Amino acid sequence: MIDTHSHILAGIDDGAETMEETKQLLDKALEEGLTGIIATPHAHHPNFPTDVQKTKEQLAITKAYIDEQNLPIEVYSGNECRLSDKLPDRLATGEALTLADSRYVLLELPSSGVPAYTVPIIQQLIAANYTPIIAHAERNQGIIEKPERLERLLLHGALAQVTSGSLVGSFGKAIQRTAFSLLDANLIHCYGSDVHNMSKRPFAFKEGLAVLEKKKQDEMIEILLGNNEAIVNDTHMIILEPQKVTKDKWWKLF
Repeated sequence: MIDTHSHILAGIDDGAETMEETKQLLDKALEEGLTGIIATPHAHHPNFPTDVQKTKEQLAITKAYIDEQNLPIEVYSGNECRLSDKLPDRLATGEALTLADSRYVLLELPSSGVPAYTVPIIQQLIAANYTPIIAHAERNQGIIEKPERLERLLLHGALAQVTSGSLVGSFGKAIQRTAFSLLDANLIHCYGSDVHNMSKRPFAFKEGLAVLEKKKQDEMIEILLGNNEAIVNDTHMIILEPQKVTKDKWWKLF
């Protein structure tokens, strides 16, 4: 299994602070059954300085440790790229990284809503042969209030990711309900942990899948995990036909 969203590289952003913490997260990843993790430190986020060179150096250190310990896991390069009109140019010049050197770009919107310029940026990315994936779409306040906003972004060529913590309720009931509403409407395409550390923001990767399994979403699990593999293989994802969002259907389940 591949985790498509993580902050495991030490000293880059608000994720792992030390290499020792990175090592602990790698051990936990193996317990979670993961065979691959895409490292996605924030890029051009207003609260975190961006240093692609430092990211690459820390990725190399992490890979060297994995090789030295002969761990059965691979860590891939990537970024969680903040929405910006400069993003297409930053990707082209290597100032921001795609997921596992693929066509896929993890795109972070402001948590407060969906800015009006989101669609033009998505269109620019698509025109440059990138495929943007909206990170933790279920945690965006604008999408929580009106899930149809996400559908509009998908109509312009974007895809969307859900995070494990949202499925298990780590961010509250509203976000949990939104996550399942978006899944039920086929508006989610891949799955990630958004792990930051061992305590407040753990993997919960298997736990999230267990919630889906409990709700008899075996087919969705297969699609999400298959699409995660498609990212690292740089192949096309399975994309189901969007359905009407029904906010109340999953409320009874929690």
